[in-house]
Amino acid sequence: MKVLESISSFAGRNFAIFVIAAAIIAFLVPDPFLPFGAFITILLGIVMFGMGLTLKPVDFKLVFTNPIPVITGVLLQYTVMPLTAFAIATLLQLPAELAAGLVLLGCVPGGTASNVMVYLARGNVALSVAMTSFSTLLAPIATPAILLLLAGQWLPVDARSMFMSIVQVIILPIALGFVVQRFLPRLVQKSVAVVPLISVIAILIIVMAVTAANAGNVASAGFIVFVAVFLHNGAGLLFGYLLARAFKLNETDCRAISLEVGMQNSGLGVALATAHFNPLAALPSVWGAIWHNISGPILATIWSKRSTAETETETTSPVKNAVAK
Repeated sequence: MKVLESISSFAGRNFAIFVIAAAIIAFLVPDPFLPFGAFITILLGIVMFGMGLTLKPVDFKLVFTNPIPVITGVLLQYTVMPLTAFAIATLLQLPAELAAGLVLLGCVPGGTASNVMVYLARGNVALSVAMTSFSTLLAPIATPAILLLLAGQWLPVDARSMFMSIVQVIILPIALGFVVQRFLPRLVQKSVAVVPLISVIAILIIVMAVTAANAGNVASAGFIVFVAVFLHNGAGLLFGYLLARAFKLNETDCRAISLEVGMQNSGLGVALATAHFNPLAALPSVWGAIWHNISGPILATIWSKRSTAETETETTSPVKNAVAK
């Protein structure tokens, strides 16, 4: 088990490298990975089940004890990201499938990788976890509704069908994981360290499946899609931080909101695009899975070296107290 834990930790730390390698391999040799496209929904369900295994009631405590930062962050996530995606798609005059796919990427909730990035950036981790959980629970309603409003001009959006898909792929697996954790705590405690490895493998297979299905499209439209995803992610990180500052939140909260807003659940974007649009519409989310896990660590590293007085207090005082004792 310790060997698996070490492998899991290594995979989590080097996730971005593995995603890039997986995408390159699937692009160069697509045929072996095409059959996995049929299992994208199941694979994402496995990832969400893992999230449910690690989710605790305390993760939602902040929503009730200090709701302003959480509500502010979630509102920014479901406004900044969809609107900037719509603006970028219009500005770059993306084809209908890619435009809808980019807006879809902007409409999905935050990804769990952002929690790790917030920790590394010395941000408010409790706020990050609360935002991820809260935005995920809102996704069945928020994602289809916003997508219908903004992307309906490019492709038909079946909001009711998408609602059911998100419930099946996100809410039910998370709920099942939460129940298993509640009634089998010892078993979960022994195996939870391996959950990141399983999630990494599942996401890598998703990336390879969609990249393989889009091998020709990557060659023809890959650069413009990357530019769109790059601008979209940068806008989310920037506006997330600046608008959080405008609401007079502290530095640790601003860092958490910035990373939460900028880093999306790309796996969900891939699954929904594949199920409700076509493989080409999933391409922005594939690039998102790659780029978000590069930009996030870069920003987290910069912020980790620029700690404010409040982040120093929050992150080092327990250590100082332990030394003092």
